[in-house]
Amino acid sequence: MQFDVIVIGAGAAGMMCAAQAGQRGRRVLLIDHVAKVGERIRISGGGRCNFTNRNVSAENFLSQNPHFCRSALARFAARDFVAMVERRGIRYEERDHGQLFCLDTAQDIIDLMQAECAAGKVQWAAPCSVQSVRQAAGENNSRYIVTTDDGNHTSSSLVIATGGLAAPKIGATPFGYRVAEQFGLRVIPPKPALVPLALAPETFAHLKPLAGVAFAAATACAGDRVEARFTESILITHRGLSGPAILQISSYWQAQEYQAEDKKRPLSINLLPGLDAAEWLRAHRHHKAHMQNLLSERLPRRFAQEWCALYGWDRPLNELSNREIDEAAAALREWTLMPSGTLGYNKAEVTLGGVDTGGLSSKTMEAAATPGLFFIGECVDVTGWLGGYNFQWAWSSGWVAGQFV
Repeated sequence: MQFDVIVIGAGAAGMMCAAQAGQRGRRVLLIDHVAKVGERIRISGGGRCNFTNRNVSAENFLSQNPHFCRSALARFAARDFVAMVERRGIRYEERDHGQLFCLDTAQDIIDLMQAECAAGKVQWAAPCSVQSVRQAAGENNSRYIVTTDDGNHTSSSLVIATGGLAAPKIGATPFGYRVAEQFGLRVIPPKPALVPLALAPETFAHLKPLAGVAFAAATACAGDRVEARFTESILITHRGLSGPAILQISSYWQAQEYQAEDKKRPLSINLLPGLDAAEWLRAHRHHKAHMQNLLSERLPRRFAQEWCALYGWDRPLNELSNREIDEAAAALREWTLMPSGTLGYNKAEVTLGGVDTGGLSSKTMEAAATPGLFFIGECVDVTGWLGGYNFQWAWSSGWVAGQFV
């Protein structure tokens, strides 16, 4: 069958693009290899879908070209998607750090996007497996031929919206990267992002009994190219560290591998954010209380005990030397840990890396050297923070491409 536009991948970006193209009068086919489309939307935010954030800017994203996302985010901003949500009558709430969640269910967002596709008379093929993609030979090489288990389909515009490698259990595949490489586009090696971090056994020995303990802290990871700090909760797990502060900084720790391996640096954790640890300890310098008891005023008691035992500071404060007090303050301000790795794509929220933005137009998302071929959403080398930013990139990049296909 012949179409104006074929979109492969019926996630957030794919549905937005298909809907916009269809509402412009284009004849659109939307293909996905799973029957239950929008599953990433359905399971996100604990089933409530953190669909965007009030405060979205290019600074909330990682990419080898940090300016690439600016155009799309400006042309279809968070307020524009909120307007769609409100027109649909979907109830939502704002949580910490500007995160917007559905009040009822993530299904509301899926229903919204399916209704937008219906308004554009988008045709669906799901489940439908794509076997190959190629350009037509001869005079018709401006058209794309998509071979599926339901036959051949052709179009003048082809949009790849198949996402990254995160959450393989619900259908993630490297399909988009393979298509990019087939047409000569560079792919930045993908890595798990927004993901829990593992620690080496010798590092984790003192923490393992604390699995389940959570506390607020500030995480940082400074490299030559990026620097960020996140003050949120950290959760100790049976394999390492998780929680929002760790998920956020994990992307930056992984991003250091854009550089040479020997430049990768450890995490720095401030256990008492917002407090001058040195001044606080000196104020209690002559107390008979053990340091672990003092720390338990600010940190979970079990954690304070193990942390003091790790450094040999499980004595009364008035028995510690000035040097030990200074060392304790420095360690509280900058507890340094080198992760041994991540817990992989099964535990990752998104994928870092992807189709190199150097080969794409930031205005249209079209491949510069291959007219009619577009890449949108997570398969592109644009990775957002935790908190609705990755969904906004999906909506924005999908909307932009939908105006030009």
